[in-house]
Amino acid sequence: MIISLGTDHAGYGLKEHLKSYLAAQGLEILDCGADSPESSDYPDYVIPAAEAVASGRADLGIVFGGSGNGEAIAANKVKGIRCALCWNVDSAHLARQHNNANVIALGGRFIAPELGEQIVDAWLAATFEGGRHERRIGKIADYENR
Repeated sequence: MIISLGTDHAGYGLKEHLKSYLAAQGLEILDCGADSPESSDYPDYVIPAAEAVASGRADLGIVFGGSGNGEAIAANKVKGIRCALCWNVDSAHLARQHNNANVIALGGRFIAPELGEQIVDAWLAATFEGGRHERRIGKIADYENR
């Protein structure tokens, strides 16, 4: 499985931690930057990470920032992306189970590295339920394709 990552300076530390954590689990990482904690603009890195998922170069993506809000907004501008802002294990599990989120956003200023590991593990382990949720996701896709 290939996971794309994208961050600005505020999420850099959490990205680097989870990059190592995921690689140690045998996952392939596509790191779209940033490459340092120096001030940077999240769209420059988050949009390429989301585009990698939308194009099929990556299976899933994780984007990072200070809060994760701007990053989720930017990722969701990419057609075919369903990015969920996750702040705990339950939000990550439901993001996949109900929304089939193919990208998640994490706030580096609010999520400790160990919690980040738990959030990512929950998201990766969850499966999409389909059913009534499929109908709802279909409505989003229909709107996106107008």
